[in-house]
Amino acid sequence: MPAIAVPTDAAVIGRGDQAAARRDLRDQIGRLERELACAVAAAFPHREPATGRGRSASAIAGPRLLGLGELEAIRDELAARIAALRRPPAAARLAAMYADPPAHRWERVTSEELGEPGCRHWQVRPRLGLIGMLAGWWHVKLSSGCP
Repeated sequence: MPAIAVPTDAAVIGRGDQAAARRDLRDQIGRLERELACAVAAAFPHREPATGRGRSASAIAGPRLLGLGELEAIRDELAARIAALRRPPAAARLAAMYADPPAHRWERVTSEELGEPGCRHWQVRPRLGLIGMLAGWWHVKLSSGCP
């Protein structure tokens, strides 16, 4: 007669902890999906920025039982999509200007475009004028504000 494997207390507790973690992650994902839907509706004329992969992490492999790592990846992707949607497009341009000034020569972003009060602007300019332009020394300069 074959022996019946009886799970030990440690195995049952481990499954219980994993089930609780999965339930918590599913609740977080549900909350983030609602938040993403509200953010998309609030920014209606603007589209959600492209993620580059085309499909979300939850839709890649179709219906299945997800592990903890996959649930965490979906949660992190949703949080990143919400953050990208809430960030004004001008903020992404400003970040790109700071990251690579020579690629954005003479580009300008105003505080109005960023949704901030005031009349400041950021512009990529050559450092040291004509000498900097010829040498390729570009940097982002912040204006002093209103005239």
